[in-house]
Amino acid sequence: MTNLPNRVTLVDVGPRDGLQNEKENVGTADKARLVSLLQDAGLKEIEVTSFVSPKWVPQMADNTAVMAAIERRPGVRHSVLVPNMKGLEAALPTKPDEVVVFAAASEAFSQKNINCSIAESIERFAPVVAAAHEAGLKVRGALSCAVGCPYQGEVSPDEVERVVRLMKAIGVDHLGVADTIGVGTPRQVRAAMERALKHYPLVEVSGHFHDTYGQALTNIYACLEMGVHTFDASVAGLGGCPYAKGATGNVATEDVVFMLNGLGIETSIDLDKLVDAGAFISGVLGRQPVARVGRAILAKRKG
Repeated sequence: MTNLPNRVTLVDVGPRDGLQNEKENVGTADKARLVSLLQDAGLKEIEVTSFVSPKWVPQMADNTAVMAAIERRPGVRHSVLVPNMKGLEAALPTKPDEVVVFAAASEAFSQKNINCSIAESIERFAPVVAAAHEAGLKVRGALSCAVGCPYQGEVSPDEVERVVRLMKAIGVDHLGVADTIGVGTPRQVRAAMERALKHYPLVEVSGHFHDTYGQALTNIYACLEMGVHTFDASVAGLGGCPYAKGATGNVATEDVVFMLNGLGIETSIDLDKLVDAGAFISGVLGRQPVARVGRAILAKRKG
């Protein structure tokens, strides 16, 4: 067995990344309840909402109300995504513990997603990062399409490193390498991760994998072998990407926890309570959880 980390931190992005693409509107109280259930399950890092224009992401229009409604428990960090200065200004009064900014490794994706080049997107985020730091907040950077893009196809490690350097240059504290459309396999993912690790310490690099082609757990394992010990995951396997056709949800938190438990890696997450959280939000959405582990445990409970 290779040297795997003893402990892994999972960031549940379900309340934000998971719910932002839902057709049906999810009420503020249900979003706050989901955050509460995730905290009950032992999650210490939760991405709660995003401060984007409701015109583009109507599901996140109640961002301020959600931040007011969530229960702030000691030791839990609540992060929010901000697309620009306006978003940060709206977010700051709600007292997030961390803000997330984003850029794509693919020029084509950047143009289609936010209508500007990668360089322009980073330029827009420079004052956002500075202002967040001034407010005493840590800034996490999400690097989307790090191995594949719905418009240009494969994304090279050189393209990844270019954006990693740009993010580092504007002061982004933590870098998340994201396979937004879920096409990556371990070799490609390792190559992208290696470029991130040239510029950021291991403790400030994380992985974000979608399960479109069923490779997310395999890719997480490949990263564990490199010593990476922080990953995004989404309760019940919620979410997708509105700009990446056919991209299924993020890897399900339940599935990741089950694998980590089997590897003897500590997460401090109670799997049964996590399954409860997934069952709750899936019930709100009127469907079965996407998480295979969640479905298996729920079936077993019924006996």
